[in-house]
Amino acid sequence: MPIRPAATVIVLRDTATGPEVFLVRRHHAVAFMAGAHVFPGGRVDGGDHGADASWCDGLSSAATKLRGVARESALSFHVAAARELFEEAGVLLARDTAGRPVSLANAVDHDRFKFHRAELNAGRRTLREIVEAERLRLALDDLVHYAHWVTPPIEIRRFDTQFFVTRVPAEQTPAHDDHEATDSVWIRPADAIAAVGRGEIVLPPPTWASLRELQRFASVDAALRWAQTRTVYRREPRVTTGPDGIRRIVLPGDPSLPEPEPVPFETRFVLADGRWRPESVA
Repeated sequence: MPIRPAATVIVLRDTATGPEVFLVRRHHAVAFMAGAHVFPGGRVDGGDHGADASWCDGLSSAATKLRGVARESALSFHVAAARELFEEAGVLLARDTAGRPVSLANAVDHDRFKFHRAELNAGRRTLREIVEAERLRLALDDLVHYAHWVTPPIEIRRFDTQFFVTRVPAEQTPAHDDHEATDSVWIRPADAIAAVGRGEIVLPPPTWASLRELQRFASVDAALRWAQTRTVYRREPRVTTGPDGIRRIVLPGDPSLPEPEPVPFETRFVLADGRWRPESVA
């Protein structure tokens, strides 16, 4: 199957009990990861190209932070991440003419941008058109490169996905789109992991791995600082069938599939009730 470029955004917020992450539940009828809880994201499309200084901030850092990725492609990954975040979660990473993060706290502004979001989801407007009409600048520098995952050949659709992480803007409230996503939740990473063990939610292996990495941080600042300094390696899981006849997804970092960055979490997933689950909780 062809491998399509895609972008995903991990959205964090601070709480009294530690950082929470925003997850959306994929519609049961979609072709990829149906019913799973995931970070907002999707494939790069034609409208995500053409980022320039007339409507985007942070071009220099965005163009160079993805190792081995050409400038135009690196920028398109960032724009796709920002677009998908607005489409799927209603969060717009943009600044006004004074350099302030866009606020959607006012009811009039909230309703206007809700209309923009509907137009974007319907394909009647592009993100650039919305940003320019509102006299904003897309804040590409609010996206911190986090990870790089490639879907293994076993899946119906394959994606080369760049993961980003960001803090939710202070005066914006994420909400799922009721189209590709049917539910959403703010949840601590450790609580999401525990919910899988109780059979309450399903997490794809890359989402599980990201949550396991994030659960050690006591604040969003700490998580972002770590992400800004980590070296991102390409991770493509491998599908194997062992002597026991069980089919497994093995993540990079497993003893059979080593990678330069140590992986202090589960690396083997098995099919249980039609879903990939960590072998330890299957």
